[in-house]
Amino acid sequence: MPTLESNGISLSYTDSGGDGRPVVLIHGWPLSGASWSAQVPALTAAGYRVITYDRRGFGESDKPADGYDYDTFSEDLAGLLDHLDVADATLVGFSMGGGEVARYLGTRGSQRIRSAVLAGAVPPFLLKTDDNPDGGLGDDDIAGMKNGAKDDREGFLDGFATGFFSAGDDLVVTEAQRQEALELAKPARDEALLACIDAFGRTDFRGDLAKIDVPVLVIHGDSDGIVPFEVSGKRSAESIEGATLHVVAGGPHGFNVSHAEELNTALLDFLQA
Repeated sequence: MPTLESNGISLSYTDSGGDGRPVVLIHGWPLSGASWSAQVPALTAAGYRVITYDRRGFGESDKPADGYDYDTFSEDLAGLLDHLDVADATLVGFSMGGGEVARYLGTRGSQRIRSAVLAGAVPPFLLKTDDNPDGGLGDDDIAGMKNGAKDDREGFLDGFATGFFSAGDDLVVTEAQRQEALELAKPARDEALLACIDAFGRTDFRGDLAKIDVPVLVIHGDSDGIVPFEVSGKRSAESIEGATLHVVAGGPHGFNVSHAEELNTALLDFLQA
C-alpha cells in the first residue's frame, strides 16, 4: 500500500483513482481500511474514486505513542484530503470512523465535502452523563473494556469480534469472516487500542452534528449490540437536519460484512441522489 505524510505521521492508504467523485471510507475499531473489502468493488464498479486509509495506530500506518483523540484523527483526515487534493467528496465513517466524519465537518467545514454517511457510527455521544442520560456507556463500561483489552488482548478481541457480528445470540457471518476481522486487528498498537476506547466512548459529537451542512445518510443495524441503534443511529438522524435514515433489519454492528449488499445499495442510492 502507498503511504503519505499527514499531520506529522505516515498514513497507509489505497486510492482507486479515476475521474469519478471521491468516496472516502473511514474504518472502525480495531480494524483497518481493508475492512471495506465488500464495499470497494461495488463503489469502483459504479465509477467512483474510492479511497481508504488505516487510522494512526492501526493497519500499516504509523503507530505513534499518542495522538489517539478525535481532534488529531480529524486533522489526519484533513491531511489525507489535502495531500490527495480531494474535493466534492463523500465521507463514509463506520463505527468510530463516524467520529472522524462528525469532528472533521464540525471543525473544518464542508469545503471539500459533498455529503457524508454515518454507518453504525458512534455519534452523537456514547457516554452517559447528567446531560446525556441516553448514552450507552458508563464509566465502568469503558474501564471494563480497557481492562479486558489490556489484561487479555487476544481473548477480549475474540469475544468482541463475536459480538461485532452477532444479532442477539446469533453469529450472522461465517467463522472465516470473523477470523478475518481478528486478523485485521492484529497490527494495532496496544496503546492505540486502549486510547481509542476512551476516544469513541467519551467524545461528545453533539456540537459537531449541529454544524453539518451537507446531506447525510445515517445507516444502522437494528440488532447492533456494540453501538445500539437507539443510542446512536436514531439520535444522530434526529440531530442532523434533513438526514436520511436507513435501518438494516437484523443488522449487527458489522453489517458492512453481514449485510454488504444492502449497505452497498443504500450507499449507491445516496451517492446518486
